[in-house]
Amino acid sequence: MARGDQTKVHYKGKDEDFIIFIDNFKTANDWKTDKSKPLAQVVSAFKVFVTHKAPPLWKFLIDRKLTGYPRHGAQGNLNTASTATLENEFGTSVVEDVIKTIIEKGTIQETEVW
Repeated sequence: MARGDQTKVHYKGKDEDFIIFIDNFKTANDWKTDKSKPLAQVVSAFKVFVTHKAPPLWKFLIDRKLTGYPRHGAQGNLNTASTATLENEFGTSVVEDVIKTIIEKGTIQETEVW
């Protein structure tokens, strides 16, 4: 089985958690200080992923003010973020602009995958 490192950036939004995959920690940090570097040299793919909140089963707990919707954070199933989701969170659905915001304001996480 293949083994390697996976680097992603997690951005905790108002309603959702957003994930992008980048080549490595160093290139992302270098891009933050020198934005003339092409974004294509930083990101692994021009895709923004979202981890969804818990299913509606949790709604009854919200209604009774017992807890908030649990979030998956940077883990869990990833789905491609919809145009509407990007618009609601970032005010734009231009993927390049969203990725720039996520890199600038998100948390870079490196993990080892098997």
